[in-house]
Amino acid sequence: MPLLRDAALAAAFDHGADRYDRLVALNPGYHAQLRRSARRLAAADGGGARRLLDLGCGTGASTAALAAAFPGAEVVGVDASAGMLRRADAKRRPSRVRFVHAPAEELDRAEVGGPFDAVFAAYLFRNLAEPDAVLASVRGVLVPGGWLAVHDYALSGRRTDRLVWSAVCRGVIMPLGTATGDRGLYGHLRCSVAEFDTAPVFGARLRRAGFGQVRVLPLPGWQTGIAHTFLARRAADGDR
Repeated sequence: MPLLRDAALAAAFDHGADRYDRLVALNPGYHAQLRRSARRLAAADGGGARRLLDLGCGTGASTAALAAAFPGAEVVGVDASAGMLRRADAKRRPSRVRFVHAPAEELDRAEVGGPFDAVFAAYLFRNLAEPDAVLASVRGVLVPGGWLAVHDYALSGRRTDRLVWSAVCRGVIMPLGTATGDRGLYGHLRCSVAEFDTAPVFGARLRRAGFGQVRVLPLPGWQTGIAHTFLARRAADGDR
């Protein structure tokens, strides 16, 4: 099944938006893992961030996790799917949270300007046609010394973890996608994980993009070896 990109992927998310929250709720630990990654970002940052970007915010689950981890901070959620953002915008949220409809590649055009003290990106980079270009953009909107946290499915590289992911896709993800009429979207999910960077390779990608202090942290539960939190810091002025 071919990967979906750009407008085709946004359209697939638009189509599946009304069912998306119900389906991800079937994933044990989905929301708890997002909150864990948001807390990891807060711990790395020291909790002092006042303005945060949630890149690829979807229906707002990651935005809620960020708002809880950074009480009082402004959070800007950005997503390419209008349907997903409608779901996010319909949920109760603090006034310090707002949403912007824009692809991750077009932050400047959407006037989503920095600087941001921290950036969070959940389930985003394996969906991008040009992840390195978006990493460069993220680095550009971060304050010197600011942190990026990436929360995503990224296989460890061990054969066992690849087999577990394949089994979950065959037994759960693809049947649900077929039953709900979103087979293309969930087929993309399956392939995007299998074909994207392993966790060590994505860590190296972050370093090549000019980030330092890169940490690759596994997530617990059935996703161990399948999903990770990546933490990376833009060098502060004067750092070597």
